[in-house]
Amino acid sequence: MRLLEARPNISQRELAHELGVSLGRVNYCLKALVDKGWVKMKNFSRSDRKLRYAYVLTPRGISAKTRLAGKFLQQKLMEYELLQREIELLQSEVES
Repeated sequence: MRLLEARPNISQRELAHELGVSLGRVNYCLKALVDKGWVKMKNFSRSDRKLRYAYVLTPRGISAKTRLAGKFLQQKLMEYELLQREIELLQSEVES
């Protein structure tokens, strides 16, 4: 979602490459985001006459992105604390 917000004109192929996933997976996920109302697709024409889309986060999408970022940070803080405890435990075992 951050990538779509930063680069709304990115193609699905470019998005797949940036994320390291298949084009089909990107297409499937984008459709789900549109269905949830988090992303809106706007089409426009390019000079080579092919149809392209711009992916714009909706207000609901921005709110969801914020919530997801908060959950992600909470998860990472918990992981960090667990790792710190494990390191302390291992250090105490080595010192014993």
